[in-house]
Amino acid sequence: TRTRFHAGGSTTFRQAAKKRGLEPDECYCLGAKKEFPDLAIEVVITSGLVNKLDIYQGLGVREVWQWQSGQFSIYHLRSTGYELVEASELLPALDLKLLASYVKPEEQFDAVIEFRETIRRR
Repeated sequence: TRTRFHAGGSTTFRQAAKKRGLEPDECYCLGAKKEFPDLAIEVVITSGLVNKLDIYQGLGVREVWQWQSGQFSIYHLRSTGYELVEASELLPALDLKLLASYVKPEEQFDAVIEFRETIRRR
């Protein structure tokens, strides 16, 4: 299934009424462009995501992916806050383990080409 998306990169998002703001490593609006993204991706090198989840919740970001130690952790927004889930609910057909095997920041172009070719062969 193809999903239209709009990349926001590492844009700073703020909500003046709640005085909340942060800058994800990557973010995407799925479907149409929106004021705040549906999906934010955080690369965690030294500190955790806990404090940022409260801010993402205040902004209404539906899903946050954390990349740490070679794997993704997926947090989906519920009425009570974020819940750690096994797979993306926004992109349920996406094989996150396969995607994780191609996350190589130092070889980004080659990794994207190789990932696309693998998907086409499936």
